Amino acid sequence: MNATLMAVALSLVSAGAYATAAVAQARLAGRTESSAGALSLLGRGAWWSAVGLNAGGALLHVAALKYGPLTLVQPLGALTLVAAVPLGARSAGRRVSRTEWRGTLLTLVGLAALLLAAGGTSPHDTLSLPEALGVGAVTMGLVAVLGRPGTRPGLRHAAASGITSGVASALTQTLTVAATDHSGPLLSWRLVSVAVLVSFFALGGLLLSQTAYRGGLGAPLAVVTLANPVAAAVIGLILLGERLQGGALGLLPALIGAAAAGQGVLLLSRAQAGGPSRAEAPAPPTRPSRVVVSHTVPSVPPAAGPPVLRAGPAGVPDLVRAGPARETTTAG
Repeated sequence: MNATLMAVALSLVSAGAYATAAVAQARLAGRTESSAGALSLLGRGAWWSAVGLNAGGALLHVAALKYGPLTLVQPLGALTLVAAVPLGARSAGRRVSRTEWRGTLLTLVGLAALLLAAGGTSPHDTLSLPEALGVGAVTMGLVAVLGRPGTRPGLRHAAASGITSGVASALTQTLTVAATDHSGPLLSWRLVSVAVLVSFFALGGLLLSQTAYRGGLGAPLAVVTLANPVAAAVIGLILLGERLQGGALGLLPALIGAAAAGQGVLLLSRAQAGGPSRAEAPAPPTRPSRVVVSHTVPSVPPAAGPPVLRAGPAGVPDLVRAGPARETTTAG
């Protein structure tokens, strides 16, 4: 197996590990209060599971960077979102929607075009100590700007996470190539400084993504997936001397692939952020039915009529009370 195929295979497995970790982080973020600090995560097994998956994905990513350039390995990180679609749907107990499948197909087509344009040789150039420190300073400035308080912290934290992860990948490539070419001591100031920066940015990207996933998995993961290769590719093209295949003509398929992958990621983020269809509107409150309490009116004996005179025996008048509507006659 040549170096390019090895880099692609390792990147695919790394994307699967990162996708599983992202789903675990999103589930943990949904069960964590927004006011809880980072230290509260240390006592949760789900957090350490996500850390282990991220560490495994990072090791595979480091191995892929040994065999392939940043412009080849980093675009494959978009497969993290593609793998997270069925994993997230299964975790939520639902099926993958048609929009999500369309986004997955577009992302795969775009990645294929990017691979044709970015299939370079194994990396040999590395960052010098001033370049590594300059990249670290610029990255920390961007993270400070994106991490400021605001109305939409989720997407900004996701962008900061993607940038720090992409920079960590670029620094990791420098560390790996410099440590394996046996051209200098392993404990030089440059390698130690780069190793500290890699650890700092890797941990920072993990914590920033955990904060971003509080608003859901789809849109933040899409932003992380896009920002990561962009940051790494900028470093590779500007500082490491990496080039696209075909020169200026190779830029056209790269742009087409980037547009297709961006559209696919956008569809995936919209579908995942929207979730299930709109919830049913609550039923209008029903008016309480009137309860009629009937009661029986006690019967009242009819009023007695006025006293009348009736002839008694022997013509002596007798005083009696007549009932209602009773006619009285006087016997003559």
